[in-house]
Amino acid sequence: MVDAALVGMALLPLVAITVLMVILYQPATRTMPVAWVIAVAVGYVGWGMGPELIGAATIAGVFTATEILWIVFGAILLLYTLKQSGAFDVINDGFSSISDDRRVQVVLLVFLMGSFIEGAAGFGTPAAIVGPLLVGLGFPPMAAVVVALTGNLMAITFGAVGTPLIIGLEEVFSQNAAIDSAIQAQGLTVTEYVADVALWAASIHAVVGIVLPFIGVAMMTRFFGEERSIRPALEVLPLTTFAWAAFAIPYWLTAYFLGPTFPALLGAMVGLFVTAAVLRAGYLQPEEEWDFGPREGWPNHWVGDIEPGESTSGGRTVAADGGTAQATPEREMSLGMAWLPYILTAGLLVVTRVWSPLQTFLQSNLIIAWNDILGVQDLSGSFRTLYLPGAIFVVVSVLTYGLHGMDREEITESWKETFQKILPAVIALWFAVATVQIMINSGRAGDLDSMLVILSDLTANVAGGAYPFFAALVGAFGAFIAGSNTVSDILFGTFQFNAAQNIGVPTQIVVGAQAVGGAIGNLVAIHNVVAALAVVGLVGEEGRVIRLELIPLAYYAAATGILTLLFGYVVAPGAF
Repeated sequence: MVDAALVGMALLPLVAITVLMVILYQPATRTMPVAWVIAVAVGYVGWGMGPELIGAATIAGVFTATEILWIVFGAILLLYTLKQSGAFDVINDGFSSISDDRRVQVVLLVFLMGSFIEGAAGFGTPAAIVGPLLVGLGFPPMAAVVVALTGNLMAITFGAVGTPLIIGLEEVFSQNAAIDSAIQAQGLTVTEYVADVALWAASIHAVVGIVLPFIGVAMMTRFFGEERSIRPALEVLPLTTFAWAAFAIPYWLTAYFLGPTFPALLGAMVGLFVTAAVLRAGYLQPEEEWDFGPREGWPNHWVGDIEPGESTSGGRTVAADGGTAQATPEREMSLGMAWLPYILTAGLLVVTRVWSPLQTFLQSNLIIAWNDILGVQDLSGSFRTLYLPGAIFVVVSVLTYGLHGMDREEITESWKETFQKILPAVIALWFAVATVQIMINSGRAGDLDSMLVILSDLTANVAGGAYPFFAALVGAFGAFIAGSNTVSDILFGTFQFNAAQNIGVPTQIVVGAQAVGGAIGNLVAIHNVVAALAVVGLVGEEGRVIRLELIPLAYYAAATGILTLLFGYVVAPGAF
């Protein structure tokens, strides 16, 4: 029987995060340090953790968080480099020139372009980038936010070149002696195990996500169309299904052959070019063009400080004529040159992951590591400067300065914007991951199981054999309170592994559902919603957006739960 007092104490850090962020709307920069203090107190009083163990767990968490920050820093730097060079304007115009139909623009810019940005950068970047682009094209800002948050859900699990799985699961599982031993007992390394998890997650997404681009279009036509109907969305069902296939097939194949790093990036890149080419050839274009109703008929809450068609995004000036916006770039640039930095990034990422001599070199040089931190055996941290994707993003950013002929002012502004974006995340991530490491390593102090093991035992006992249905909801809750699929995986990956073991279902499938759930929670993560509203001038409308996003969330969570049960009990009950 699980001790109620221990359960209560183990829940305290998670309750604190929920209350402060969800109820009191405190930012993560305040919430996560408070959660860390509570975790330290609980570990010391309830589990008997000494100062050395608490300090070592905290330092290990800082190492992991810094690896995340390095990846995000590089990805954001490349985004803002392209923004300053005018490449994003050219890319956006390339899509908008294909069709003036808003439904087609949602498929191209939100589902495919947004998924590509998520695969490259992650961490809420797509909504912050795509939302203003849609407003510039004439979308109501509220509609732009709603569809921008919805469309890239399949890519989030593999966002920022696989960070949620590589850092959120692989790093954490490698530092957990019990899980590492259990995986090795199956003849697998942790890296191989997480690759299997990635494949299960991709399989769930590929099946459940078949209607995702349709949902994005239907949300727009039903809640922001003049006729308030999903009928216009049904008219482009062949296009939305084709776009899903063009993305999902290379996405799943990449997960199968290359693991968790590239599915979103390569799937979206292939899907973009294939779908755009088909549309340019005149196929799958709607017979009649669909647009929003007259501007004077829009409710006040659809538009805030930025008038559609009058926004400026990344140096992009657009006309306020109600029609399609036209870019006025400062320099001439072809569409191929605009895409070249991302093509270089994808190529370098693949080469550094599949060419063994180069992979070994990068993994063996410029590593900052601390083994047996503060004398605590088998508790270590490392920062792989060259091997992490952040280094590739920075290298490509520097190459772009010459490729795009950027001047000193543009380069300086790209770095300035990057630091402004990344600095608030530093404190939040350091303390968030440190809190989780204390909860994970609390079992080292004595005879008690760790906080997360105790919570997983309780959950498994209450839910019983039906637990796989709820696994994705646990992951969604983690992303909801933390605003990140990566942090959700760090928070609950160990929890899900133990819960699956306790009820005797395949851990790979349940942990895969956790990875999918972390993506689902991003639909209503307060951080993401606030950021998306801020860039289109609609701060204060969070409640309206979250209520609408509950619709795709309910579908995706329920379908994922059913599929997890099916995979775990029927398709592959013998998997580990």
